[in-house]
Amino acid sequence: MRIGFIGCGNMGSALARSVMKSVSAFHIVINDVNKERVNAFCSETGAMSGDLSEIASDCKYIFLAVKPQMLADLASELRPMLAERKDGFVLVSMAAGITTSRLSDLFGNYPTVRIMPNLPVSVGEGVVLYTATENVSENDLNGFLNIMKNAGTLMPLDEALIDAGTSVSGCGPAFVCQVIEALARGGEKCGLSYEDALVMAEHTLIGTAKMLAETKGDPIALCRAVCSPGGSTIEGVKTLEKGGVDSLFSAAVEASYKRNVELGK
Repeated sequence: MRIGFIGCGNMGSALARSVMKSVSAFHIVINDVNKERVNAFCSETGAMSGDLSEIASDCKYIFLAVKPQMLADLASELRPMLAERKDGFVLVSMAAGITTSRLSDLFGNYPTVRIMPNLPVSVGEGVVLYTATENVSENDLNGFLNIMKNAGTLMPLDEALIDAGTSVSGCGPAFVCQVIEALARGGEKCGLSYEDALVMAEHTLIGTAKMLAETKGDPIALCRAVCSPGGSTIEGVKTLEKGGVDSLFSAAVEASYKRNVELGK
């Protein structure tokens, strides 16, 4: 079974790397308009480069890893190639805001899985939201889940909620990185080296998130547990509350959601 990736940017290459943890690199075919990027990726990983016709005619799962604005042009090239297929295949789209109905209009009424991964899939700790069209067979869906099993958490979601989910898990790494940077810079102001403070901040977030996930805890309850009356933590939390940090992060998610909806129009 061969798996094709059309698009080898940050997200496409990250997802391809995660798939290679369960599928031999020799079964992965990569295509991108940037040939230097493809050559560098294939040289590093052992994946195969291929043109659109090779992917369209021979790959079981075809990942559409291009920006939403590029889908229409890609579809005009790919649609006649797909129409010649005699065997079954599955389209896998990660284009933000583009519904399965729109994908069907562009490419044809083929079995389609719409996904939204986030960048941590490259280290096996990502979140992959997914929804499948009715014509995706149980075997094909299981096959998809199997090749994606090393990406991280695979979360089925009603398509109507994909844009909202994308705003949390897809955009979230950028928001979290700002938190890590802010913590590290704060530590630096207090006398730590930036490098040491960055390691502290990174592993504090990793550990806290893991504890919440494994205990299925309440974030606010954990926050309160850390805050001793009259202690140092509560003083920092008061400063965050005074600055409206919680409202800012909620607003960031809402702004990203609105943009996701716009991209699908």
